[in-house]
Amino acid sequence: MWAANLLFPEALTDFLQGLNDVQRQAVLATEGPVMVLAGAGSGKTRVITYRIAHLIRNVGVLPQNILALTFTNKAAGEMRQRIDSILEYGSASSLWIGTFHSVFARLLRSYIHLIGYDRNFSIFDADDSKSLIKQCMKELNLSPETLPVNLVHSAISKAKNSFVLPPEFHRKAIDDQSQKISLVYERYVHKLRENNALDFDDLLIKPIELFTEQPRVLEQLQDYFKYLLIDEYQDTNRVQYLVAKMIAEKHRNIFVVGDDAQSIYSWRGADISNILNFNDDYGDAQVFKLVDNYRSTKTILDAANSVISRNTHQIKKELVANAGMGEPITLIEAFNEKREAEKVAEHIKSIRLSKGAQYRSFAVFYRTNAQSRVIEDMMRQNRIPYKIFGSVSFYKRKEIKDAVAYMRLVLNDRDSESLLRVINFPPRKIGDVSINKLKEFAEERNISLYEAVKRAGEGGFQARLVNALTQFTDLIEAMRKQAEEGTAYDVLSMLYETTGLLSLLKEENTPEALARHENLQELLSMTRDFADHNPNSATLGDFLSTISLASDYDETQESDNYVSLMTVHAAKGLEFPVVFVTGMEEKLFPLNSYEPGELEEERRLFYVAITRAREKLFLSWAQSRYMYGQPQMCMRSTFINEINPNIIVTEGGRKLSESPKKVAATAMAGRPVFGSSLRPQPGGSPAAKVPTVKPAGSARPTGAAKSEYRPGTRVQHAIFGPGTVLEVQGSGAKQKVKINFRTAGEKTLMVQYANLKIV
Repeated sequence: MWAANLLFPEALTDFLQGLNDVQRQAVLATEGPVMVLAGAGSGKTRVITYRIAHLIRNVGVLPQNILALTFTNKAAGEMRQRIDSILEYGSASSLWIGTFHSVFARLLRSYIHLIGYDRNFSIFDADDSKSLIKQCMKELNLSPETLPVNLVHSAISKAKNSFVLPPEFHRKAIDDQSQKISLVYERYVHKLRENNALDFDDLLIKPIELFTEQPRVLEQLQDYFKYLLIDEYQDTNRVQYLVAKMIAEKHRNIFVVGDDAQSIYSWRGADISNILNFNDDYGDAQVFKLVDNYRSTKTILDAANSVISRNTHQIKKELVANAGMGEPITLIEAFNEKREAEKVAEHIKSIRLSKGAQYRSFAVFYRTNAQSRVIEDMMRQNRIPYKIFGSVSFYKRKEIKDAVAYMRLVLNDRDSESLLRVINFPPRKIGDVSINKLKEFAEERNISLYEAVKRAGEGGFQARLVNALTQFTDLIEAMRKQAEEGTAYDVLSMLYETTGLLSLLKEENTPEALARHENLQELLSMTRDFADHNPNSATLGDFLSTISLASDYDETQESDNYVSLMTVHAAKGLEFPVVFVTGMEEKLFPLNSYEPGELEEERRLFYVAITRAREKLFLSWAQSRYMYGQPQMCMRSTFINEINPNIIVTEGGRKLSESPKKVAATAMAGRPVFGSSLRPQPGGSPAAKVPTVKPAGSARPTGAAKSEYRPGTRVQHAIFGPGTVLEVQGSGAKQKVKINFRTAGEKTLMVQYANLKIV
């Protein structure tokens, strides 16, 4: 150790004066196991970097004897910079700071020869791994069409992260699919070793294998890394937990920082029990709770505290605000998702006008990537610059471009780019060699590529290929006939049904596949919405024109002044002055129906969303939403009911607590709350009504002219779309109309609540 300067202790600890009492105590607790529960905005990174600086400057620990593990290179870089800013520049150069994967890859370069690998091993990325899995499946005569490669890759990765190796996986394989994956897993591991290669998951598994087979190596590293620090401990998986425990076992100077309330990654292997059970692993551990929040107003933190308190599996703590009370939370209610997005845009424009806020001050969150589509559309319509984070714009996502390419080819069979995009999607075993021959055939005959595909039987191609090409052109021709007789919705529905695209993605059952599934369903919903609201111009050509105009928008503005759009998962670690959390509905947020443990993770995700807001929080929900191509009635999220209604106001400024029965009844009935759309005024007080936006065309509200309804009258409904009146019952306030809706069938509605428009 370096000799500590005992003559001037004040000078040594001067940089610690900026910490609050609990932060300082955590930094000074240098020996033995320590857990710091760092609530949102409580200075987590500050504590871990100051502790490292304190160990070096005041305790005299050599920098190379400190190992700090993070989850991202960005976090590691920020940590190193902060330490350099506290100490002399370059003091952090010999520190071991990095991600789990990068640190252990570096260690394996020195020691992996002891377990039979060459030090110059290759590291396979996801694409390399999938290619090797595909090779294993071919050798085992397993078809990727019945057992998707992505599914196998995901299952193997999940097993490795849970430290389930091939023998155990084989024992637990109870169904046919699992047994097949077990065979692939075993062969895949064998082939990795043959190739002197590791995949990303092996970078954590192989150290455990090394430490088990070579205990002297483990002992050397334990003496070298006397102090172990782990950031975001709630996100560790089983393998990360085990390897960290082995390294810290001798000196027990393990320091973990995290927040169980922000554990939101179980779907990629994170195990919340690692942080919840830290005291069981280390009975003498010191625990420090950082609850002073330096980010958000008291109102926002009260909402976060009340929501997270409902979770059973947690370590109790309550965030304390260092800012003032702040504005109440505003609840936005809309009759559908379009109006919801429109209201979000209106509030952004209003706050900019009243308070001079920059676009960069705003963030819009959603639970699933598919929800971005309608929000993007509304941002463009209102000329609000935006940027998608953690994903790409809806219209640029591969699966959307694939589906749109099909529709373009139906409309224009000379569109060779679209043809080449979809001819082998889903897979039809039409390879590059066959496609090049088709191109040559088209040039020889001076015909379009599509015509060459149709006439492949004349070109001497193999019967198998001709059969596959015939099936493809039969599909395109059937879709073309459907386009002549129906709408874009009908065409897309036929594509999904004939190709089985949606079922293929659902069967794959990986997070990526399910996200693509949601996006394709959203595109189907878009076509249905387009058909319902444009009954006289819902052709495939009209729809594709709309798509082209939307996808042409470039959301990556040269300026950095834009509204940020992202899923709540992508928002973790960020903060914004004004936050909108959209889609606050049952089966959307929380997503679908869950077991208690899964519901608790959804609640933690909502907690993360709330605590990203510094000054103002909006929660929004739609009473109806197009889902799976159909209009669905929605119920307001139960999470909203978990917040104190005294700190939530409607857009009209009324506290939610003032008429809870009325609000609950409205949510249950799914009826639009008309006249409640209000625009905030300067100072943040909602006051002036936003005018009702009428749809284009000759439709007009007819709530006052009830006598105009008669059998045969054509009407438009916000949820059920266009329809024809079959029967009129009663008069005045009790008048009802029986309507045959084109998409929803027959409905009997109370006129005073239906908000029908005569077309």
